[in-house]
Amino acid sequence: MMKSVKNYFARHHNNYRGWQTDRKILVIESDDWGSTCMPSKEVFDDLIRERYRVDLCPYTSFDSLASEKDLEQLFYVLMEFKDRNGFHPVITANAVMANPDFEKIRQNRFSEYIYKRFTDTLKKYPDHSGSFNLWKQGKEENLFYPQFHGREHLNVRAWMDALDNKKSKYRSVFDREIFWLGAGEEDKTDVSIRAAFDAQSAVDIEDHKKIIEEGLDLFEEIFGYRSESFIAPNFVFSGGLNSILYDGGVKYIQGMKYQKLPKLERNKNELVRHFQGERNHSGQFYLVRNCVFEPSQFPESYDNVEECLKGIKNAFLWRKPAIISAHRLNFIGHIVPENRERNLKLFRELLKSILVQWPEVEFMTSAQLGDLIAESRN
Repeated sequence: MMKSVKNYFARHHNNYRGWQTDRKILVIESDDWGSTCMPSKEVFDDLIRERYRVDLCPYTSFDSLASEKDLEQLFYVLMEFKDRNGFHPVITANAVMANPDFEKIRQNRFSEYIYKRFTDTLKKYPDHSGSFNLWKQGKEENLFYPQFHGREHLNVRAWMDALDNKKSKYRSVFDREIFWLGAGEEDKTDVSIRAAFDAQSAVDIEDHKKIIEEGLDLFEEIFGYRSESFIAPNFVFSGGLNSILYDGGVKYIQGMKYQKLPKLERNKNELVRHFQGERNHSGQFYLVRNCVFEPSQFPESYDNVEECLKGIKNAFLWRKPAIISAHRLNFIGHIVPENRERNLKLFRELLKSILVQWPEVEFMTSAQLGDLIAESRN
């Protein structure tokens, strides 16, 4: 009961400030595309036998690179629905451009970090060789719109420091080409392994600037256009990176209502509050998520569809766009097919309910929403 009341007031608090519109705009933002997580069911089972509790974290239980079937099934659901303008729901697919090149790092005796493009990583996975063609097809059909999530979903310095210790958990699982063991099984590191832009020093910030510049250039090389928006892995980044992002073409910063500061900048406050359409010193606009569809991260008893609909209703009540957080792991069945099937059934139910309750809804990407906000503000 108390949790329900708390969620009720949190929704209102998230929406009462910021940019408003009478249009019923809905955006689906989905993070982690392109990043490796759990390579296979075989690796998962091996780790369990060795008493790594990867089963306690939904990401290490379900998340992996999207297979051809994962994408096909997701696109089938999206194509079932159209908004008032004849557009399908579209996934803003926040993607990383690279993953560790485990073989070359090993050859260099863990002395140097080397990455490979995620498109090359896909070629090593079974049932994934045609996945990137589906990415491009989804983009052409306005179902799947990639945006920049980082060069990789990995704090390079923290991971390489951990690998330097031969007794570390990360070193022990390195040969299985996994760089994270899930919440609760991490080695104790000064910053989170998955938080690519967490930082302890000014040197880290300078490294992150170079990583962002390189990542944005890789994005353009891979997709043929510059990314207009960005969201940081694990929502951790320094405001000092905004100008680098802006110079690289990023006009909109996606995120939750709070931005997590890196360790270097926390002092008394770990979080910075943002509101819809807020503009920063670099001239970028913040897009704040105010709805959640994350069934893989909640028990089956939790009504993900109803709670997401409550978030949408509250957003529209306050004349705000509804921006749904829906991470990649919710649509992945490469490790556990039942995860994909169950969640796509819920996703279909959600989309159907949205169109019934708000037939005037308009589906947009994050970049399209950002352009609308920027035009109205300018």
